[in-house]
Amino acid sequence: MEQPMPVSPDTIKEPSKAPAADMSAFLPSAGRRLFLGCVILFAHLVPLYFAKWDVPFLDRLTDGLPSPPGQPEVRLGWHSVLGRFSKWQIAFFGSVLVHQVVYFVHCLPGFLYQFVPVIQDGWKIQGEKKETFALQWKCFKVLMFNQFIIQTPLIAGTYFFTEMFGIPYEYERLPKWYQLVAQVLGCAVIEDTWHYFLHSWLHSKGMYKLIHKMHHEFQAPFGMQAEYAHPLETLILGGGFFFGILVYCNHLVLLWVWVFFRLQETIEVHSGYDLPLYVNPFHLIPFYGGARFHDFHHMNFTGNYASTFTWWDELLGTDVQYKKYYATLQDKRKKAE
Repeated sequence: MEQPMPVSPDTIKEPSKAPAADMSAFLPSAGRRLFLGCVILFAHLVPLYFAKWDVPFLDRLTDGLPSPPGQPEVRLGWHSVLGRFSKWQIAFFGSVLVHQVVYFVHCLPGFLYQFVPVIQDGWKIQGEKKETFALQWKCFKVLMFNQFIIQTPLIAGTYFFTEMFGIPYEYERLPKWYQLVAQVLGCAVIEDTWHYFLHSWLHSKGMYKLIHKMHHEFQAPFGMQAEYAHPLETLILGGGFFFGILVYCNHLVLLWVWVFFRLQETIEVHSGYDLPLYVNPFHLIPFYGGARFHDFHHMNFTGNYASTFTWWDELLGTDVQYKKYYATLQDKRKKAE
């Protein structure tokens, strides 16, 4: 894939503040802005209904279906865990285990892709920029510091959070399947909004040099780099993860399912590989940005600030450089044919 000329992150102009005249064609029309505003409002409000109340017609969809395979064993195992360990042990060690296992299991495919030429040629976005052992080792060392020195003390607060808000642990009080789906979606929408505005703030000149520049040391990202960041950035952007929990959490399991989804998503967008739909089902989610969207942010140092969805960037015009870049590439391909 053709790449843009190298850009200095210290001198680049933010398109959201002063879009160039040749970018105006890529800004949304007034009608499109109204539509996007309605979508954003809808996405923030609708999950609240499905997450908090019973929905009879959705209950009827599964009433006649047999129980999922292994459900009795899962119930028995969960009861065994509750009987053997204290709530503090489950909340702390369980959460640390979920985070570490999910993170590195989802990093593994991207790590292996670098040794498969067919995947490198077909799916890698910045094909000529290869991962190196030196870069991966540097990333891993910072990752270990962030995860065990910064994040683990925060995870220790899980137990106190569940006690303060009366979050249940019992199997019998698990949310219904559609409530859990709505809760995770609601958390993702809240986190995305938080991430967009705080991330764009971190790209202001002072904040970028002080905090966010560290995350942009890798112009061609790879999965493990998702949590490679300044400790202050980990705290600032990580706040979006917890605000959704404050709104939606009604069972310990939601914390773990939300961790699973969020880590899988952030590793995917940092993977450096534009995986097709049959490999990456996230593309089924409307307005999902994906790896190509976020990879451009690392390649260009600006624009595409949202973590998951594209609506804020399109509404506020911070995706115009991304749109122009790929429109130019498409024109070049057509002329070459």
